[in-house]
Amino acid sequence: MATKKRSLSSSGNSLLPWLGIATIILLLDQLSKITITKLFHYGESMAVTSFFNLVLVYNKGAAFSFLSSESGWQRHFFTVIGIGAAIYIIYLLRRHAGQRMFCWALALILGGAIGNVIDRIVYGHVIDFLDVYVGRWHWPAFNIADSAICIGAILFVVDELRRVGK
Repeated sequence: MATKKRSLSSSGNSLLPWLGIATIILLLDQLSKITITKLFHYGESMAVTSFFNLVLVYNKGAAFSFLSSESGWQRHFFTVIGIGAAIYIIYLLRRHAGQRMFCWALALILGGAIGNVIDRIVYGHVIDFLDVYVGRWHWPAFNIADSAICIGAILFVVDELRRVGK
């Protein structure tokens, strides 16, 4: 009796393209953060358009600076959550490698999650630098990893709505 062997690059349902997308997101995220930290001092801002600034800020918490004012335990907590999420996402990518939109969503989330985990491990905080605003109202500063996670979440919802609609 022949058994089907799973691999990273089995034909048709390869895991490699999705890991490649996650790696590209990770590299763009880390290179942009290295660049911004070389060009800016903490808190420094540069207007780019009437609704967008570049600014160097640090986030010790999670999304929207959630828990950023805590004593430091959150760094380890969010690092463990990020690593756990990455492992689970790789498992899902392996199981569903043929589902294109679902895997795009997961790959974007994976690249973003690992990008922010690297920041937490190396710096103790996440580096944010994109500042979008309307008038005096600013969204919390974010980075490429955060953007990839948000786009991945939107794709995930769209994929689920399409699946329910069938």
